[in-house]
Amino acid sequence: MRRTHSTSAKARVVARSTIRTIEICPVSFWRGVYVPGSMSRGVRLASAIFLLCGLKSIIALSADLSAHDITVALFHSDRSVPVDLSDKDLTYLDLAGLDFKAARLSRSDFSGDDLTEANLSGTDLSDARLDRATIIRTDFSGANLSRATLLSPTAFSGLENNWKDAPNFTGANLSGVRIAARLDGASFKGANLTQAIIGPQTAIWGSYKPRAVLNGCNFTDATLVRADLSNTMLQFAKFAMADLRGANLSKSDLSKADLSGADLTGADLTDADFDGAKLDGAKGLESAVGLSTAQHLKPVAAYELQNAPTHPPTKR
Repeated sequence: MRRTHSTSAKARVVARSTIRTIEICPVSFWRGVYVPGSMSRGVRLASAIFLLCGLKSIIALSADLSAHDITVALFHSDRSVPVDLSDKDLTYLDLAGLDFKAARLSRSDFSGDDLTEANLSGTDLSDARLDRATIIRTDFSGANLSRATLLSPTAFSGLENNWKDAPNFTGANLSGVRIAARLDGASFKGANLTQAIIGPQTAIWGSYKPRAVLNGCNFTDATLVRADLSNTMLQFAKFAMADLRGANLSKSDLSKADLSGADLTGADLTDADFDGAKLDGAKGLESAVGLSTAQHLKPVAAYELQNAPTHPPTKR
């Protein structure tokens, strides 16, 4: 059945547009917001926050389902017969701590949701939107996130970026996913990130584009074939035995990263920084692109000598 543009739907679009405007405006913008009487900058900012919260409440009310509806549906569901919540507008809802029991959530919109400590393991989130969602300690292990977007999510509860707050993507299908975030310490162990795009966040003020930051992330045994990690912070990241064939690592910071046994065949290493990185047993370096411009990378011959057998084979 063809959906019509109801009044509530139009109001939802207007409210979302207003929220995005509020979220991207610098604090200095709110100095010009008119409020009656002589109010301090703090009160003006508080008024702006109150307006933002009110608009988010309006959007939550106009979502396809409420947090209560979802909670009830999940309570009566089972992993063997998962609930189907595909193609739903589920924006700006408080879904923290919920066990989604491998629910079908493909193409649904979770933008602005609070998914803190939610169990989304084994769920189908293909083509879903998780932009600006709160994913502190969220479990995405084994989930299907193919072609999903995670743009500017909140992954930490404080400014110190405690790695214990990081979400878990172990064994997840992230092929074709679009990630623009800070996810320090997150686990992507054994995950499929084929043709994933992990890059700069959307410009907020002027031309400033914050780099994606994945310092300390675990990509052990992960598949990153033709993945785009250009200009990404990957300090202390673990890529042991990872498949990086054809991956774009240009201008990425791989300082102190562990690439032991990784396959770098055809990877683009142009201007990448390998200061202190471990490449013991790494394969395909001789076919990598941009080797001459990579920083702190020893000549390929040195790695070949380093990985050569200690003793010559015995003659029979």
